[in-house]
Amino acid sequence: MHTPADYLELARAESDEEVLHRLARCPYPFVWHALAGNPRTPPVVLLELSASQDSAWNDNRLLHLLAGHPRADSTVLQAVLGAVAGRLAEGERPYAAVLALAERPELAEEEIRRLGTLRGASARMRGLLRRSLGTRSRPSRSTGTEQVRGGPAGGTAAPDPPPWPPELPP
Repeated sequence: MHTPADYLELARAESDEEVLHRLARCPYPFVWHALAGNPRTPPVVLLELSASQDSAWNDNRLLHLLAGHPRADSTVLQAVLGAVAGRLAEGERPYAAVLALAERPELAEEEIRRLGTLRGASARMRGLLRRSLGTRSRPSRSTGTEQVRGGPAGGTAAPDPPPWPPELPP
């Protein structure tokens, strides 16, 4: 007989895809979190996990882990994006997942930006989302080379603007 601790240990360390797939069906959200944190979890299992539900806190943590998973492909990311949008529309706050999705170049900026218009999006989340999207890699106007976080490629980086609005003179 297996205990929940056995499932957790397997979810953290296992690399066999069939075992990972079976673990995704267990009823313990902490096992889902461990699977989403295991870099060997395949995209098909990540996709299955994107539909798992338990409680607001566990669901939001799972979506955050899935959004940042190194093996999350565009199908998984679209499923996570849909789940996050649904939660925001219901008034929930999966803000960490929103910001993790904003870091993924596989998703279009406009898809991510729409999340800020949904009912559960706070003003602070919208501001952090704008900032995160503003720091994505984008082509430089002058040379056509890639501009990477923190400044132009190969150059010195300009400091990031403060996360709060600058004070205006009286």
